[in-house]
Amino acid sequence: MDFSQPPGENYANPKTCFFHVLFKAAALAFYILSALFLDNFVIIFVVTVLLSALDFWVVKNVSGRILVGLRWWNEINDLGESVWRFECLDQESLARMNKKDSWLFWWTLYLSAVAWIVLGIFSLIRFEADYLLVVGVCLTLSIANIVGFTKCRKDAKKQIQQFASQTIASRFSSTIQSAFSVV
Repeated sequence: MDFSQPPGENYANPKTCFFHVLFKAAALAFYILSALFLDNFVIIFVVTVLLSALDFWVVKNVSGRILVGLRWWNEINDLGESVWRFECLDQESLARMNKKDSWLFWWTLYLSAVAWIVLGIFSLIRFEADYLLVVGVCLTLSIANIVGFTKCRKDAKKQIQQFASQTIASRFSSTIQSAFSVV
């Protein structure tokens, strides 16, 4: 993954990018500012976790599809086992994805988790177990999206490689068949 920002390219989906960043920033900002100005842990917990849950939902169900062409979910099968499911756009559509949108998606996905880790360290240092609980919930939601989209991206790359090798093999096979049918 290339972490340098693509030069000169505009965002193809500015509204989606805005909402992708909005709930992350809102959860972090509310947590930080409310810890400074409010003395009601219940309000801080409920609003921060709600904003973080909204971010989780938007990333998983909206911005992941639009900005990087990926979607994931996890379900329990009849045997009670956890099964990961992945969807991705076809190779041609993935190649047309906006690089700046993709860059923003991945950077904010990882940076928000790093921010929650830093806030968790501060909570540990100050011996605030209740605030550590808030950070733990928000970090868990962030990491769930990171794991889901990382697995989905790896699955998409594997599917593209399998498609490419099958296409090459079938073309090679048809070329050999046509060469021998001429003789």
